[in-house]
Amino acid sequence: MDNKKKNFRILAISLVLCLISMIGASAVQTSGGRVEIKDLRWETPSGHLMSALLFIPENATKDTPAPAIITSHGWYNNREMQDLNYVEYSRRGYVVMSIDMYGHGNSDAVTPEEWENRGTGMYDAVELMSSLPYVDKTRIGVTGHSNGARAANWSIKDDNLKEKDEQLISAVLLIGNDAMYTNDPGEPLYWAFRTDEQEYDNIYGGRDVGIIAAQYDEFFFRSKTENGGYTVPRNYLKTEYAQSFLNFGVDPKVEGEIRASETIYKQEVDGETASRVIYNPAQIHPWNHFSAKCASYGIEFFEDAFGAPNPISSSSQIWQFKVLFNLIGLIGFIMFIVSFTKAMLYTRAFESLRASEEITIAPAPVAEGKAWFWGGLIVSAIISGFTYIKLFNATMSSVPSFFPQEPVYFIGVWSAVMGIVTLLIMLLSYKLYGKKQGVDLHENGVAISSKNLLKTIGLSLIVVVISFTLVFIADYFFKTDFRIWVIAIKAFTPDKIAITLRYLPLFLIFYIANAMSVNSFNYVSIGKKEWMNTAILALFNGLSGIAIVAIQYITFFKTGDVFFKSISTIAEIWLFPIVVILPLAAVVSRKIYRATNNPYLAGIINAIVVTLMTCTNTLTQL
Repeated sequence: MDNKKKNFRILAISLVLCLISMIGASAVQTSGGRVEIKDLRWETPSGHLMSALLFIPENATKDTPAPAIITSHGWYNNREMQDLNYVEYSRRGYVVMSIDMYGHGNSDAVTPEEWENRGTGMYDAVELMSSLPYVDKTRIGVTGHSNGARAANWSIKDDNLKEKDEQLISAVLLIGNDAMYTNDPGEPLYWAFRTDEQEYDNIYGGRDVGIIAAQYDEFFFRSKTENGGYTVPRNYLKTEYAQSFLNFGVDPKVEGEIRASETIYKQEVDGETASRVIYNPAQIHPWNHFSAKCASYGIEFFEDAFGAPNPISSSSQIWQFKVLFNLIGLIGFIMFIVSFTKAMLYTRAFESLRASEEITIAPAPVAEGKAWFWGGLIVSAIISGFTYIKLFNATMSSVPSFFPQEPVYFIGVWSAVMGIVTLLIMLLSYKLYGKKQGVDLHENGVAISSKNLLKTIGLSLIVVVISFTLVFIADYFFKTDFRIWVIAIKAFTPDKIAITLRYLPLFLIFYIANAMSVNSFNYVSIGKKEWMNTAILALFNGLSGIAIVAIQYITFFKTGDVFFKSISTIAEIWLFPIVVILPLAAVVSRKIYRATNNPYLAGIINAIVVTLMTCTNTLTQL
């Protein structure tokens, strides 16, 4: 089979995979058609547009109203990240609303001063839910992961401002964040503090409340010790905070009993029977929203609090199948990018970009060439890890107002720095070694005509637009997207395009330089198989991130605390998608380069896709 037919066959397979993903993920999240899904946009009392997915099971009617649950993602995420919760809760008969907190997904961006206002939008969602005719207004719960749990705490504070008989929230499950332990909880964003002026208190009153506190949570469940240090999260159950919470707000030094995890404790509060429970799984903070164990805890908690209209064992879970179908779509999406790019090379407009014959691998480097090959990769990896750690505090402490997304700014600056480093290494390699060996910049694609460069840019834009059309089809017709855990390709609102353009130059520097390095300068024989070169370069693309993550979490699991303490642990968590994206970018660029002898085409495509993905899956603030 010739290359053209083979490529069109792969293109067809990629489309089939995307379609399977859309249909399969939709079937799972609708419980085979028994749950209706609505994509909501509404103007809230906060004066902002809010976005949410609403799941209405067939048992929820005006005559038989069902209990309801509002669930929220954490900072730098979006409503689709809560799929394990909305799939499992809705199939058990609860009406579920998965929100985009303000500044996330399709909801309006707000200033930091407005975050606490009405629970960053969660309390607006609670009030909307309470107005729906098929919702039992006496059984409304809130839950969220990380800062979604903080939004739940803020919502309780808003709810407490109402008269008791007008309060809307009757159950709270906090996932990956501390409870409000005292009568002046303040802002425990990272640590739980209690001053001498504060007293333990039951802020939640007669509501049912649970906490999922991971033993290796990077941010929360620590408290200050007498010697000025901090407890580690795996010892959270032994702290005064945890014991006060389980004993309904008493001072554990004075009264109460030692209580354990995974036991639901009941007590009469203000004439109502309330419950308290702490679940303490041995996992890290980001794993909470990708965990069957956490899903089980949530199912059991709300079953106890409300009683499920459609009781199903907590061990019977199907959200993993949605994850599988989403992953199939992600694979199809990446295959489509590569195969569609190659297909366009057979059109009259872009045929000049197609290599006359597929590029073949160069002979293995020897002597000095081997030193340049391995030395360049090792030096680049070391600088990459060093600059990632050193740039975090420098960039995050002074983000220009032009950039409304702080995480993307940091990743963008780091990417640009590494792009420049890569260019310098290639320049030195060429000047000191390659030029003497007869390396031709025209032959390896580095030198390109202005006409072909313009065509390259045009084809890159066409590929990205058509590829993301698949994403919008999935969103519009099936309410699905393409993702796996922290890697997500999703539909987005038009404002994200303008935001993406602000960051794109930073990412272009890196991904174009990286495509040149991977293909034009380092495409040489290693071992007996051609794919070994691709594998090695893909590995080195993500090696520094892999090393940082390994050091951080091996230390965490052995000692109970993280290794890197000079920077926020969010920096290591941001590496989770990066250590997948960077190796994958090397593979994509190699496949396109072999058909084009053009490193710029894949570099531009990778840069646009990664920038869009990053800008549409984080926090935007005014």
